[in-house]
Amino acid sequence: MMARAGAGPLRRLVILRHAKSAWPTGVPDHERPLAPRGRRDAPAAGRALAEADCLPDLALCSTAVRARQTWELAAEQWGTPPPVRFDERLYGADVPELLEAVREVPDQVLTLLLIGHNPGVEELVLELAGDGLDDALDEVRTKFPTSAVAILAWHGNSWQELAPGTALLTDVTVPRGKKH
Repeated sequence: MMARAGAGPLRRLVILRHAKSAWPTGVPDHERPLAPRGRRDAPAAGRALAEADCLPDLALCSTAVRARQTWELAAEQWGTPPPVRFDERLYGADVPELLEAVREVPDQVLTLLLIGHNPGVEELVLELAGDGLDDALDEVRTKFPTSAVAILAWHGNSWQELAPGTALLTDVTVPRGKKH
């Protein structure tokens, strides 16, 4: 069920799955860095958000190296990056854990960027999207690959009001950087 229009300011939750990571031998999962493709795709995700006029007021980012590197490369594409909170709960988080972190965001934040991992971020998009563009919902159900960006919009006075089925999935894109 969609929150009714006028039930608070328009808020946007931008969900970014970290860019493609490498699998170096002997490196713990949390410490895996971005692969060369990920180092190309993360800036493309930052540019895509700027072009969509969807720059965040705050970013929540997993503490995993690949998520941090995705944040750094994406944020370099913006004039003044917003504050970022690195939250260890986002690493390997499921939907309830992700929602808990989002619901702690200050009310003055209208656009929030969440950088995390599958399957949690994909499941969060599907859980929150009470409605959306059929093609976008089908795309997320099929695959939410690395560097995928989903934009969910909803009206609410507080992030605490964000609940399953209350958001509109307005866009899904998978920015890719070019090889040089």
